Amino acid sequence: MEGFPAQKLVAQKPCAIVQFWILLLLLLQNSSGILSASNYLVGLGSYDITGPAADVNMMGYANTEQIASGVHLRLRARAFIVAEPQGNRVVFVNLDACMASQLVTLKVLERLKARYGNLYTENNVAISGIHTHAGPGGYLQYVVYIVTSLGFVRQSFDVLVDGIEQSIIQAHENLRPGSVLVNKGELLDAGINRSPSAYLNNPAAERRKYKFDTDKEMTLLKFVDDKWGPVGSFNWFATHGTSMSRTNSLISGDNKGAAARFMEDWFNKNDIQNAYSENSEADEIPRRVSNIIPVAQKNHHELLELAASFQSPPGKRATRFMSVARRVRSALRQADKPSFLSAFCQSNCGDVSPNVLGAFCIDTGLPCEFNHSTCGGKNELCYGRGPGHPDEFENTRIIGDRQFKKAVELFTQASEQLKGKVDYRHTYVDLSKLEVTVPKLGGGNEVVKTCPAAMGFGFAAGTTDGPGAFDFKQGDDKGNAFWKLVRNFLKTPGKEQEDCQSPKPILLDTGEMKLPYEWAPSILPLQILRIGQLVILSVPGEFTTMAGRRLRDAVKTVLTSGGNGEFDNNVHVVIAGLTNTYSQYVTTFEEYEVQRYEGASTLFGPHTLAAYIQEFQKLATALINGLPVEPGPQPPDLLDKQIGFLTPVVVDRTPRGIKFGDVSSDVPQNSTFKRGDTVTVVFWSACPRNDLLTEGTFTLVEILHGPDSWVPIHDDDDFCLRFKWSRPSKLSTRSQATIEWRIPETAASGVYRIKHFGASKGLMGAIRHFTGSSSAFVVA
Repeated sequence: MEGFPAQKLVAQKPCAIVQFWILLLLLLQNSSGILSASNYLVGLGSYDITGPAADVNMMGYANTEQIASGVHLRLRARAFIVAEPQGNRVVFVNLDACMASQLVTLKVLERLKARYGNLYTENNVAISGIHTHAGPGGYLQYVVYIVTSLGFVRQSFDVLVDGIEQSIIQAHENLRPGSVLVNKGELLDAGINRSPSAYLNNPAAERRKYKFDTDKEMTLLKFVDDKWGPVGSFNWFATHGTSMSRTNSLISGDNKGAAARFMEDWFNKNDIQNAYSENSEADEIPRRVSNIIPVAQKNHHELLELAASFQSPPGKRATRFMSVARRVRSALRQADKPSFLSAFCQSNCGDVSPNVLGAFCIDTGLPCEFNHSTCGGKNELCYGRGPGHPDEFENTRIIGDRQFKKAVELFTQASEQLKGKVDYRHTYVDLSKLEVTVPKLGGGNEVVKTCPAAMGFGFAAGTTDGPGAFDFKQGDDKGNAFWKLVRNFLKTPGKEQEDCQSPKPILLDTGEMKLPYEWAPSILPLQILRIGQLVILSVPGEFTTMAGRRLRDAVKTVLTSGGNGEFDNNVHVVIAGLTNTYSQYVTTFEEYEVQRYEGASTLFGPHTLAAYIQEFQKLATALINGLPVEPGPQPPDLLDKQIGFLTPVVVDRTPRGIKFGDVSSDVPQNSTFKRGDTVTVVFWSACPRNDLLTEGTFTLVEILHGPDSWVPIHDDDDFCLRFKWSRPSKLSTRSQATIEWRIPETAASGVYRIKHFGASKGLMGAIRHFTGSSSAFVVA
């Protein structure tokens, strides 16, 4: 071993030996730092944004009869911040909501400015919706989007603004040195094209470039804290939030909300198992302990005897704090380690349906007519089928599970680290009158213009995910005389507008309707966020598959051909749909000509996509060359003009001798349930609008540990538990809460009970919280 430096140093002075080991230690530390270098500050945050679970119309299907009446899954805002240690930073917030709202975004930005100055602005903050059609509406500022919710719903609006702000505050306070990894992969069975006839109108040569008629790629970011390890993931994948049907009345994040819950629980369960195995002397019972540590086994007779000693008590007064503290995932019981967050974000989902079995006629069971999605000439009978048909909850679970499993695969295999600048560009563009340069037939270019917003007859036909009513149908490029007469009572479009929007027959000329205030947006935010070799395109609408491909390709071409060549071909471009505001759909020029639902809902005319591509190319050019961009015209703030007709809660009552929280229908005496069974308990309750129980829960399933210690294991955030609220009539002051627990196959044998939390309103307006419990029962 001649020449090994340690042997030579042994014969030298002791101080030389000390110096050697110090040097070696420094080298080892330095090499370790190179392998896991944290080039960014990373912070994540999450907050409850569940809106009113009663009386409010749900946003998405525009079905006036779809009124919220309970909770399937709570809704959350999940945020990440990535910052250069001494430089730029970007914020991305993913909402379990149908879409972002311009008014919500403006008010969040006002709060951030008041708190942080110019650290977080419209330029570097993106707020995006997952497009669930099972969340409360009434939070957008333009008339056409709040008609079915009886106008503006302040409670829906406030909970979103509050929750987004809180998620960003958490992310800001959690900023620590860390790194971000990116991974991509194909998910083949979570979406199909619901307008294939429109897609087929795109050029054959263009279609041949792609294997599928929807985008199958999921792009995932893995966030790693230098101290704590993995702390979260965000991914983008295109599929509609329409696994839950147009008749569902329970608040839900749909398939993406379910996927987020599955992944967060997957990580936390693994984390707890690892922590428990490493610390067998832990004093506290880990959360969801019944799924991890077997309950001390008793025979069935002993369990029945134990359950019989816990009969349903009368309802009693409670504090709001109890609902928050008892929640399974309560922040009050979190360790110092940041909670793991997982967000399933939306992309170019415009023509992508999660109802992957296809569209069928509900009267005959046969496939719907191909071009117009009709059954015997009627669109009302044509519905898409999900993989769990006819159970919409199974549809949601399966499509959510497929996204979850792909995300876990990408998360565990992620190895490419994002490196390089954090940067952003943002501008506002008036898309009602934008000049756009497009290729001209026969060669050369010509300048065309976008149009004031308008919706076509095909819009009223709906889609196979949620068909409309009357005699409208998709693919209508003519309209009919009767509905044009009805339209003219609201606004008759002028010839210039009709020519501009052609071949769309205008049903609602929303861009030119101004009473009582604007019906549709015209000034829209366009934004690019950059984290190293990842570029996020924040678009304020629903791009179809091919429209999204064209936009991504156009931006990628600018990035890889411009600047100093820092991107080369290694750039990941993702579209974040429904971001910062909402302006409906964006199709290709060729899809627009077909005038199916998506084309009829492309507001600004046939050149809408060309306008987006032109303006995003400008942003990308500025980004790659380090140039500023003009801010553009400021969008309106219409908060003071909002009108709402949703009646307030007047008072809650119970029958004489009954307390709020009393059980109306209990589990049977001495009852035993098996895994897969459904346990149902009905409580005397009050309107959930009295208190949204933000960061709390309306329901709990608890398991008995020891002689009298009840441990929460399921709450509003769990797929297996449903809270259904009802009143006997619309004007009744009495109401009930039905709690349904579908016992998971993972449930441990033991003694259980179901709890309900709520808040009642007195005649003088006082809000009083209450709670109630079922009798205990056995799961064997």
